Amino acid sequence: MIGRDDLKKIIDGYHTDKLTIGTLGGHSALDVCRGAKDLGFRTVVVCQKGREKTYSSYYRSDGNRGIVDDVILVDSFADVVKDDVQKRLRQLNTIFVHSRYFWVYCDFGEIENRFKVPIFGSRGLLRAEERDQPNNQYFLLENAGIKTPKRFVNPQDIDRLSIVKAAESDRGYEREFFFVSSYDDYVKKSAELLKAGKVNSGSLKKAVIEEFVLGPQVNLNFFHSPLTGELELLGTDTRRQTNIDGFLRLTAAQQLGLGGSVRPKYIENGHVSVTLKESLLEKAFEIGERFVASAREHYPPGIIGPFALQGAVLAGPPKEEFVVFDVSMRIPGSPGTRYTPYGHYLYGEDISVGKRIAMEIRDAVKLNHLIEVLT
Repeated sequence: MIGRDDLKKIIDGYHTDKLTIGTLGGHSALDVCRGAKDLGFRTVVVCQKGREKTYSSYYRSDGNRGIVDDVILVDSFADVVKDDVQKRLRQLNTIFVHSRYFWVYCDFGEIENRFKVPIFGSRGLLRAEERDQPNNQYFLLENAGIKTPKRFVNPQDIDRLSIVKAAESDRGYEREFFFVSSYDDYVKKSAELLKAGKVNSGSLKKAVIEEFVLGPQVNLNFFHSPLTGELELLGTDTRRQTNIDGFLRLTAAQQLGLGGSVRPKYIENGHVSVTLKESLLEKAFEIGERFVASAREHYPPGIIGPFALQGAVLAGPPKEEFVVFDVSMRIPGSPGTRYTPYGHYLYGEDISVGKRIAMEIRDAVKLNHLIEVLT
């Protein structure tokens, strides 16, 4: 792991009045860059060849328009760890904002140990997002006393409507989801997917099987500031997914008419802003605070900046409560959170996640505590 002394040496070599905020070309790059430009920072995006036009053309800085100042083109996203790319990033005085892309396309060990560019956020905590890692997100949630869906280690124990989350055969970073209500149901549906080549025996063996929570789904997008010690709720949203969103637009008769020929898929394509009734806000903040404390205890310094608790609201009785089934321990991929009212309630203006990150970096520079928000 890049140590604090190494990090300080890199930061000491930076011109902190000429910082650049950088990220990979995907996921939340535009959100990060817009927020950075709003606060007066330069921006750089590392783009994979063939996927660069969004950043090198459509949103390239041009006078008062656009948000991407520099583009570093690489053959593969994983090349961000190459010495020449890192050197260029440091020459630009870059603080890198990691996203899901960063950890999907790059090797954990290389990012943790070889990527000698300061990262906004905790580079040591991201591994815990993976469900096959020790002391992972489930461990942190349980340690925090946050309710999670019942999980079935042995498929033979399935006794209720459950969802199986298995890595796809072709795209290991995407998951194949299917619903089962018994062991026999699991055997039948997993056999169909194996035969179709959608999953393999290895991904089924590592699959997560958990109770399907019947309730409105909501992502709680938080920001924890090491500078103030405060937790903020920046916004709330829910997911739009292929092809289940289209499937649910059909009438029941049309769905039945498909005769099972279309298998619903839950690949994320975007987000929809939602709101919470005010009586749920205190409960949302409570589980957010508990998760921050759990992460700090087991992965010091813990959460730096944005994270999200993704789940659903159970109706009760005895009372409504959040059930969390997924955690994003970095910037969530939902730029629409700024259009929910919670950041505006606090700051008097809509605050995107990208802008809130830039605000924290600006304040850290002013207070001479930049190292406190970086790893």
